[in-house]
Amino acid sequence: MSESATSGARGMTVASAFAGMRNAAPVRFRAGCPDCRGRFELSASALRLAIGASSRTTFYSFTCPDCGAAVRKPAGERIVQLLTGGGVRTLRLHSTA
Repeated sequence: MSESATSGARGMTVASAFAGMRNAAPVRFRAGCPDCRGRFELSASALRLAIGASSRTTFYSFTCPDCGAAVRKPAGERIVQLLTGGGVRTLRLHSTA
């Protein structure tokens, strides 16, 4: 690896640049259940995001921790950005033509 690939603008290595960082708090997402009207926070691992060819086939899903209902909600562009940035597992749906 070249010197420029291993050091930053001030001569820092990648390891030293991250040495002072603390563990980031896990991302939590606020959600609600349309069945029981429960309100709660979910970790990224409790959510799934499916990205389809259209807005009708792009959604996120989770299981309600209060009543156990399977919940599926539409995901617009901003929701997709937030969920993917927060580490939610993503499934890309492909159509068969």
